[in-house]
Amino acid sequence: MAFSSPISPSYSSHLSSKHFKVNRTKLSTINKIYPFSLLQRSPFLKVDFSSQWERGKSSKFSISAAVTSKEYSLDGALENTQLPKGDCWSVHKFGGTCVGTPERIGNVAEIITADQSERKLVVVSAMSKVTDMMYDLIYKAQSRDDSYITALDAVREKHKLAAVDLLDGDDLASFLSKLQDDVNNLKSMLRAIYIAGHATESFSDFVVGHGELWSAHLLSSAVRKNGVECKWMDTREVLVVNPTSSNQVDPDYLMSEERLEKWYSNNPSKTIIATGFIATTPQNIPTTLKRDGSDFSAAIMGALLKARQVTIWTDVDGVYSADPRKVSEAVILKTLSYQEAWEMSYFGANVLHPRTIVPVMQYDIPIVIKNIFNLSAPGTMICRSSGNEYEDGQKLESLVKGFATIDNVALVNVEGTGMAGVPGTASAIFSAVKDVGANVIMISQASSEHSVCFAVPEKEVKAVADVLESRFGQALSAGRLSQIAVIPNCSILAAVGQRMASTPGVSATFFTALAKANINIRAIAQGCTEYNITVVVKREDCVRALRAVHSKFYLSRTIIAVGIVGPGLIGGTLLDQLKDQTAVLKEKFNIDLRVMGITGTRTMLLSESGIDLSRWRELLSVKGEMADMNKFVHHVRGNHFIPNTVMVDCTADSDVASHYFGWLHRGIHVVTPNKKANSGPLDQYLKLRALQRQSYTHYFYEATVGAGLPIISTLRGLLETGDKILRIEGIFSGTLSYIFNNFTGSRAFSQVVKEAKEAGYTEPDPRDDLSGTDVARKVIILARESGLQLELSDIPVQSLVPEPLRSSASPEEFMQQLPQFDQQLAAQRQEAEDTEEVLRYVGVVDVVNGKGTVELQRYSKEHPFAQLSGSDNIIAFTTERYAKQPLIVRGPGAGAEVTAGGVFCDILRLASYLGAPS
Repeated sequence: MAFSSPISPSYSSHLSSKHFKVNRTKLSTINKIYPFSLLQRSPFLKVDFSSQWERGKSSKFSISAAVTSKEYSLDGALENTQLPKGDCWSVHKFGGTCVGTPERIGNVAEIITADQSERKLVVVSAMSKVTDMMYDLIYKAQSRDDSYITALDAVREKHKLAAVDLLDGDDLASFLSKLQDDVNNLKSMLRAIYIAGHATESFSDFVVGHGELWSAHLLSSAVRKNGVECKWMDTREVLVVNPTSSNQVDPDYLMSEERLEKWYSNNPSKTIIATGFIATTPQNIPTTLKRDGSDFSAAIMGALLKARQVTIWTDVDGVYSADPRKVSEAVILKTLSYQEAWEMSYFGANVLHPRTIVPVMQYDIPIVIKNIFNLSAPGTMICRSSGNEYEDGQKLESLVKGFATIDNVALVNVEGTGMAGVPGTASAIFSAVKDVGANVIMISQASSEHSVCFAVPEKEVKAVADVLESRFGQALSAGRLSQIAVIPNCSILAAVGQRMASTPGVSATFFTALAKANINIRAIAQGCTEYNITVVVKREDCVRALRAVHSKFYLSRTIIAVGIVGPGLIGGTLLDQLKDQTAVLKEKFNIDLRVMGITGTRTMLLSESGIDLSRWRELLSVKGEMADMNKFVHHVRGNHFIPNTVMVDCTADSDVASHYFGWLHRGIHVVTPNKKANSGPLDQYLKLRALQRQSYTHYFYEATVGAGLPIISTLRGLLETGDKILRIEGIFSGTLSYIFNNFTGSRAFSQVVKEAKEAGYTEPDPRDDLSGTDVARKVIILARESGLQLELSDIPVQSLVPEPLRSSASPEEFMQQLPQFDQQLAAQRQEAEDTEEVLRYVGVVDVVNGKGTVELQRYSKEHPFAQLSGSDNIIAFTTERYAKQPLIVRGPGAGAEVTAGGVFCDILRLASYLGAPS
C-alpha cells in the first residue's frame, strides 16, 4: 500500500533519523499509483507501507522522494494553457458548517452551479467538526491511547456516509477507494506517532489536512453531477508559505503564483474546487495556515487571481455590530472598511481570520460575507472606504461600526519610580514575555513612565509573572521596581470605526456610557489612527459594558431591569401603568423596562426574563416566595445582559429607605416617592447625596413632595440657573387641601374629615395626615434642596389632632371622638370669614432666615392659595428673579394615579439619562 505526500527529500532525511528507513529509488511505484500527477507537480515524497501495523508485530515503513525537474511534460498530452486573471474570476469560500452534511454539500454545489461568473474558484474547509476530530487523533496517538483507531474509523464512516448520500457510480467507487487508502495510510502514520509518543508539527499538519482533501473531493464530484465540468485542487501543490516563529505563516506570493500557473496549464477549467487551510513550505513540507485558515486561503487565491470578489459563505447574515448572543439588538453592517474588519477580527469578533484582509487589500478586491442558509440576505461587504459619510443629507451609519470583546484575560502591571526615563525598560519587559511565548493583547503606558500595564491571556499570566519576577528580581529588591501585579478575571472591550478618527466626542460618549452603567475601567488604549478604543473591565461586567456602549451608539433599546418594592396602592398602580405603556415605550422610544422582581413585606416574585405585568397579581399570589431583600436585589441586578438596574421603592418604610446608600454604591439607581430617606437624619441624607453626586448612579425622588407635580425639578432648575431662593410656601398635602377647601359654611370639621376618609384621600389613620408630619417631611426636603441643613425636629409643626385624641387606640375610636373638638376649628374659620379670609394648612421654607414652619394660616380670598379646589396642591417660589410675583406650581397633589405617574416619569427620566432618545 502506498500514497504520495508532499514531503521534501530533506524532510524525509530528518524522519529517517528517528524511526524510518528512507529509500529514494521507488519512482516506479509512485507512477503506478498516480501516473500523471507527480510528473506535473513539484518534488514529492512517497511513503510506502509494506505491511499493516499490528500490535506486537514488526513493521516496515519506508519513505522515498521523487525528485523531478522544474520543467514538466507529458509528450504533449496536455495543452499548455495560460492562466487568465482579473474580473473574470470570483472566489468563494465555504466553511465547515456550510459542508457539514451531505445535504449542505449538495446546497453548496447548487450555489456554485448558479453563480454566473465566467470563472470560479471555490475554497472549501473540512466538514464540520472534522478538523477537531483529526487533531484529537493526533492527541490520542501521541498519548498512546489506543482509541485513536476507533476514532479514525468514525472519521472514515462520516465521510463514507456523506459520499453514499451524494454520489453514485464511478464517482462513488473512486471516492470510497481513495478514502480507504487514505485511512489505511493514516493508521500507519498514527501508529508511528503512537510508538514515538510524539508528533512533529509537519506530521500533525499532514494528518489534519485530510479533512479538506476529502471535502474538496466530495464537492467537486457533486458539482460535476450537476453538469458543471470542474477540477479539484490540492492547494499543497500551489500555495507556498513560510512558517514563522509566532505560530503563523507568511505566503510566498511569487512562488505560489508560479505554481498556480503551472497547475492551471495542466488542469485548465472554469470551475476549480480547492482545499482550504493546507499548504506547503518552500521545501515541500506539508503545513497549514493554522486555525480558521481557510478564509486566509481564499484571500490568497483571490489575490493570485486578482479576482473580482471573494465571497465568504458562513452561517450568519453578515458581520454584526456586536455579538448577537450578547446584544440581541445588534445589527448587520452593510459595509466595513478593510481596517475596520481586521480590527474587529483581531478583537475576537467572529468575522474572519485576522490575516484575511491583507492579500485582497492591495488589489482592492472586496470580500462579501454571506449566509448560506439565507441567500436573500445582502450580507456585509468589506472594501476600501469610500469616505462618503452622508447621503441625501443623512448620516449613514454610526461613528462606531462595531464592538468586540475578548474574555479570559489578565492584566500585568509593572511599576516603579526606577522605570521613568530609563531606556530599554519596556524592551526588557516584553523580551521576557516573548521568552515564555505569551501573547500580549494590549499595552497601556502613561506619559509619566512610572508603570507599564499590558493584557495577556489568563492561561499565560502565571508564566509571565514568574519570568518577570525572575528577570527583575534585583530591581525589585533594590526598590527600582515597586511591584509586578497581576489582575485576573478581566475582559477586553473594543470599539472600532474608521470614522471615529478626528471626530470629537466619540471617546466621551463611549466612556460616559460605561460610567452610566457603573462600569469601572481598569486600563485604556487607543492608537494614533483613532480606529480603535480599547478598555479592560472586570469579566463579570463585560456583557453589561458591551450592551451599554452598543445602546448608546446604535440607539438600540435602553434596557433597564426594574425591581418594584411595595406593590400596594401606589406600587400596584405603577405596575398597571407600566403594563399599559410597555409596548409603546419599546416601539416609539426604544425603552425596554423589564420588571424582574416585585416584593412586599412577606412575599416576592422573581423572573429571569421579565414578569408578565398583565398577570402580576395572580403570579405574586401563586408563585410568590418568602420575601428576602438581599436575594431580591441580587436577582434584579444579576442579569448581565441588562446593563442598568433601578429599584423603585413605593413604600413609606424607613427600613427600605435605609438600603438606598448601599444600592447606589453598587450602581443600582433608585426612584421613589418615599420621603423617609430625604427627611431622615441629616448626616445620612448628606452622605446619600454626596454619593449620588460623585457617581453616575441616579437617585430620583420627584414624587416625594408634589406627587406628580414638578416641584423638585422646578426648584433645581432655579438653583442651577443661578437664581436665589428666598421663600417656598405651599399647600403640600392633597388631603388637607381637600379638607380645607370643603371646610366652609356650617359644615363641621369632623364631617369633612370623614368625607375625605371615605373618598380615599386620607391615610387609613387620618391622624397621619392631620398631625402635619407628612407636610413637615416635604418642607424639610425642600429646605435641604435649597441648601439649609435642618433636621426634621427643627421644624415646628401645628398638629390638627386634638391633644386628648393623639393616643386613641384606633382610627375608628379617633373618628368617633373627633366631633367633640369641632368647635375650636369652627371658631377659627369664623374669625377668618369675618375678615374675608380662608384657612389653609401650609408649609413654609424661609431660606433667608434659615428656618421652616408647618401651620394653619389665613389668606385673603383673592390669594392663589384660596383659589384651590378638590385636592390640589400649590407651591409658590419667591426668588430674586420672582420677587414681586412668585413662581407658582399648581395641580393634583394626592391620589395613587398621579403619584404613580410621577414615579413613572422619574423612571423615564432615568432612561433618558442612560441613553434613551429624548
